[in-house]
Amino acid sequence: MASSSPDERPAKETPGAECPIYEEIISLDRVEQNQRLAVEELINTEASYVHTLELCVCDIRAHLRQKQLPDIDLEGLFSNIDDVLCVSKRFLKGLEATVSQEPEQLLLISALFQEFKEEMESVYKVYCACYEQALLLVESYKKDPRLQQEIVETLNTTVPHTGASDLSFFLVMPVQRVTKYPLLLQKILENTSARDNAYSALQSAASAMLEINANINEYKRRKEVATKYSKVEHLTLRERLGRLNKHSIAKKTTRLSRLFMHEAGIVPKTEDKEFDHLEEKFQFLESGVTELKENVTSYLNNLQVFLLSKPQECELEMEGAAQQYRRLAGTLHRTIFPEFRRRLDRLVYQPLCSLSETLKGPQQLIRKRLDKLLDYEEIEEKKSETGNVTYDEEATMNTYLAINTLLVSELPTFNQVAMQWLGQILRSLVALQRDLAKQVLQEAEIELAQLPHSHVPLPTFWKMVKDTLSQSGAQLNSFCQKFETVMPSPVVQPLSPAEERRVLSLVNKHGPEKLYQVTSNISGSRDLDLTLQRGQIVALLHEMDTKGNTNRWLVDAGGHRGYVLAGKLQPYHLVQSQKPRMQMLAPDAGAERRRHSYTLPETPKPQVLITPPAFQVVAGYAFTARSPHEVSLQAGQPLTVLEPHDKKGSKEWSLVEVNGQRGYVPSSYLMMVPTQEVGGWSLPAWSLPTQQT
Repeated sequence: MASSSPDERPAKETPGAECPIYEEIISLDRVEQNQRLAVEELINTEASYVHTLELCVCDIRAHLRQKQLPDIDLEGLFSNIDDVLCVSKRFLKGLEATVSQEPEQLLLISALFQEFKEEMESVYKVYCACYEQALLLVESYKKDPRLQQEIVETLNTTVPHTGASDLSFFLVMPVQRVTKYPLLLQKILENTSARDNAYSALQSAASAMLEINANINEYKRRKEVATKYSKVEHLTLRERLGRLNKHSIAKKTTRLSRLFMHEAGIVPKTEDKEFDHLEEKFQFLESGVTELKENVTSYLNNLQVFLLSKPQECELEMEGAAQQYRRLAGTLHRTIFPEFRRRLDRLVYQPLCSLSETLKGPQQLIRKRLDKLLDYEEIEEKKSETGNVTYDEEATMNTYLAINTLLVSELPTFNQVAMQWLGQILRSLVALQRDLAKQVLQEAEIELAQLPHSHVPLPTFWKMVKDTLSQSGAQLNSFCQKFETVMPSPVVQPLSPAEERRVLSLVNKHGPEKLYQVTSNISGSRDLDLTLQRGQIVALLHEMDTKGNTNRWLVDAGGHRGYVLAGKLQPYHLVQSQKPRMQMLAPDAGAERRRHSYTLPETPKPQVLITPPAFQVVAGYAFTARSPHEVSLQAGQPLTVLEPHDKKGSKEWSLVEVNGQRGYVPSSYLMMVPTQEVGGWSLPAWSLPTQQT
């Protein structure tokens, strides 16, 4: 027994010696199990998250879109959730692929987070920046019982198992998910040994997710600053003056002073070549969009005026191609051009207006950046002198940095998208013009095929055109000659005393043989051109301009000298009268006598006389007033012209007085007829020949 006791004692001590090792094994198993559970939680929650996003996109949003509710802004609610779903589905697929690779799973998960870091930040920062606006929309829809009922009905139909009563339950999930990634990685990291090969990789992945969240928060802050300063306010002068106070006046004065010092070179400007290049591209784009919008607006207005004329409704008593022309004009005015105008408005003008409106926000932000830059430079100068700044000054500096960073990061993408937008608008414009030309050509070919000369050889056709034009020219010339023989003699137009003095002055300066009369209104459109009224008398100075153009004559209008078209002038002849009203002023010869010691016998000067008016303005056609500013006329009714234009200067309307009433009538409805007494200064004013009955 004694010999056996020593042998048995070591056997009894063995369990006690193996107990720490057993506990360590159990602890390692527990850590590995917790690690495995943390990885499973990451994968399972990602799968559940992706499933919820699919419900949101494919069921909820699709059901609301089918309802076609114009008051619900689906883009504002769901933002870029499609991009978030796309990235999350690919990320989930990568996570599930690591399950089968057990030994390297943690390394693969860490690498996967690093791989998706930039994509996650790109999509989540946009969604998170728009999330607050989406919540405001949800709250506004709750205040509308009809919209709230539609939303609840959609949720009960598509996702009844969730028990959600509004959309915020689903909209918050991407915001929660991106903030949960660092926590899930940290949980895996806590259950991973520091000696494990994947430990440092997991640390890097967790740091990357924390960095993403920090960048998202900074992006949100910049967007809030940009939203605050990019709003275009339309304030009245009273409202602008109401905002002035001592602080704002001092701030604007400091900025203006800083700007003057920049321009004078007293203080250097803060240069940012990257931003300057982006701003130059933006300003070039903005000016192009503005000019194109103005041109398209003018084009649409001119097209509308063109459609007001309806030549197909006129009865053309002509043989030959008149009927084909009427059918072609009718087709163009009834179908082709109206449809072209609608498509042009929908596909070009409306998108152009939207693009122009979109450019206002960045333009306003660029202006605010300049203001904040001037404040920033002022505070930087103070900081270099004193070494410290106040809290408000620090906030002002941060505001400038936020605006500048946002513009530098966002303007390249914005310029690119806006340029693509503008390019699509231009392509639409070109396509519409091509379709219009094709349709007009097709219709014209159909009508031309019905003409008798449609199959005539080209040389024969041109010969026929020349012969027709020659015959028409001869007929027109014969008509003009006959017209001149049957027209009555010119009647006399009255001259005001001021006009008489001006004409007499022209006669004294240049002689009566140099007098010409303006046959129609002239509006000067070039340098040194004169603007003259019909019937005005001028004196010819030179029968060409400085470049030798004989179609532009240099004339004296009795004070102003300039060029007018030669075709708008006709010779003016003085008419003697038996009843003089006023004698023409004779030149003073006293000056000549004072200059010479001898005198010559004076020859009597001929007298040119002026007679009273010998014409009358009457209504050539009947006119019915359509507004209180107009006056009705009867054909042949005499009237008095008070102003030959309206208040805007348009010659199409004239202010007249008839039967004691004043109002506007179309100028084309008025005509002048001769009176019985003829004499004095004559201005040709032709009356219509009497219709033969």
